[in-house]
Amino acid sequence: MGKITGFLEYDRVDESVRTVNDRLKDYDEFTVPLSQPEMQSQAARCMDCGIPFCHSGCPLGNLIPDFNDLVYQGKWEEAAEILHATNNFPEFTGRLCPAPCEEACVLGINEDPVSIENIEKNIVETAFQKGWIKAQPPRDRTGKKVAIVGSGPAGLAAAQQLNRVGHEVTIFERDDKIGGLLRYGIPDFKLEKKIIDRRLKIMEEEGVIFKVNTNIGVDLEAKVLASEFDAVLLCGGATAKRELPIPGSELKGIYQAMDYLKQSNQRVAGQQEFDKQILANGKNVIVIGGGDTGSDCIGTSHRQGAKNVINFEIMEKPSHTRPVHQPWPYWPMKYRESSSHKEGGERVFGIATKEFVGDGKGHLSGLKTINVQWKIEEGKRPELIEIPGTEKLWECERVFLALGFTGAEKTLPEQFGVEMDYRSNVKAGVSDYKTNVPGVFAAGDIRRGQSLIVWAISEGRQAAHHVDIFLSGSSELPVKGPNDLPRI
Repeated sequence: MGKITGFLEYDRVDESVRTVNDRLKDYDEFTVPLSQPEMQSQAARCMDCGIPFCHSGCPLGNLIPDFNDLVYQGKWEEAAEILHATNNFPEFTGRLCPAPCEEACVLGINEDPVSIENIEKNIVETAFQKGWIKAQPPRDRTGKKVAIVGSGPAGLAAAQQLNRVGHEVTIFERDDKIGGLLRYGIPDFKLEKKIIDRRLKIMEEEGVIFKVNTNIGVDLEAKVLASEFDAVLLCGGATAKRELPIPGSELKGIYQAMDYLKQSNQRVAGQQEFDKQILANGKNVIVIGGGDTGSDCIGTSHRQGAKNVINFEIMEKPSHTRPVHQPWPYWPMKYRESSSHKEGGERVFGIATKEFVGDGKGHLSGLKTINVQWKIEEGKRPELIEIPGTEKLWECERVFLALGFTGAEKTLPEQFGVEMDYRSNVKAGVSDYKTNVPGVFAAGDIRRGQSLIVWAISEGRQAAHHVDIFLSGSSELPVKGPNDLPRI
């Protein structure tokens, strides 16, 4: 906890942000940090609640009241140690996590919850500034070699854990740089890439080996990898993009959101030559899909100088308060506005795209929609109902499909001969992360499906524990079983 009466004395104060006109001129992070005294006041709001439900909201099991109390006391270095005991990369979650811990905060029942995510970010940033975060290479090596396929948050977390107990760990990444979704899926205005590189430098000093431009199953056969390593951990993500198979989907000007975001990130990093330029400047843009990826497309389109940006969501507009069927401390599906939404554009809910319209030369010029509503009956699947007479033609030259993912790409699992489940994810035990192939494990989105960065880190840590047991017979690596954590 923080101060006994802190929640009565201090209101929640969030970071300020640069003005919209200012931040749209670049791709830099635009939040303005609070001072350390202000952060200590925010940490003081942590109550002596008896049962810290924030623990149930955090897939990592972060010791939230503990580090809040240390921040309140000004013991930042101790707070950093507590934070890193459960989270390898708080600089990522402190920026990108939707903070289910805050929705589960006891204070949040009738007041603004403790600003846990911002406190977390400030702890790790203070630790980096003070030089407290240093490489922790193992004292001894076990002689065992582990291959990790995929360098997103799950792969990176598992690599750091396994390396620190002495195994030789090599991460294989098919892209030209390490980071996976963090590198090429998250815009720089939410996560500047120097934040990733800072952590990768430490991991390299610890002994983790990175190999980029290596697509396992294409550039290197899985059987070769399996023969050269004692264990393999698949962390390739759920990267099979969902399509929108309607008339006109072949028109030029319709792009998958992740293709757009990846190219934008590459452009920000200095790359200028592309086989196919995907830009929104001067265009009427429609983003189909109302999740985080859609929001990232909106913010990127604004920065590229789009003429107009509209966001479609097939679900009806949620309420601003908790739905009755999602009581505290569960994660509520309520109306939320991201920083990108606040930068401009229009959001349209309860709408379905029926057809893309061309200009007669093979290029997109618009699309046709119809309003929809959902019929929900107990014991039945929700039914989508189209509303007659609501058809509309929208002008647009760019459409970005942010419709989520349908599971893992099949090349990698097929090469290793691992089974897949009915959701097209790699089938691996929730208790040990083992696939049907001895010595091959899976963790992160490739196993659980499209999910949160915080879940990826959690799964990477848990998988590392079980890989270590497989290699050594036992493990001192910490693990918090998924059955102990409600999936909020």
